Amino acid sequence: MLRLPSSVRVFLCTLPTDMRRGFDALAAMVKQHFAQDALCGHLFVFRSRAADRMKILVWEGDGFALWYKRLEKGTFRLPPAPEGTTGIEVTSADLLLLLEGVEPGARRRPRLVLQKN
Repeated sequence: MLRLPSSVRVFLCTLPTDMRRGFDALAAMVKQHFAQDALCGHLFVFRSRAADRMKILVWEGDGFALWYKRLEKGTFRLPPAPEGTTGIEVTSADLLLLLEGVEPGARRRPRLVLQKN
């Protein structure tokens, strides 16, 4: 399980990304799509065209770390984004839902049903 401090912000690229890109190419995309500095310590999330792979880039103080997840079945369902945007900010809770395959914008609480005897 991924645990994130509350001070960490999470930015999600809404455009498909070539998963062959490495640290430097993804860091360049951070500046292009988010207008952020990749060295700030926040998480930058990129997904593949088929939406079955995801990379997360983060600066850890002494170097970049890159997390990579590939789904065997299904796809990552992104939250809705405003028209024409290339990147959105999501909460760390939304990121955890996204990694579990739940669309953050469509989550619902299960109904509590009480039985009468």
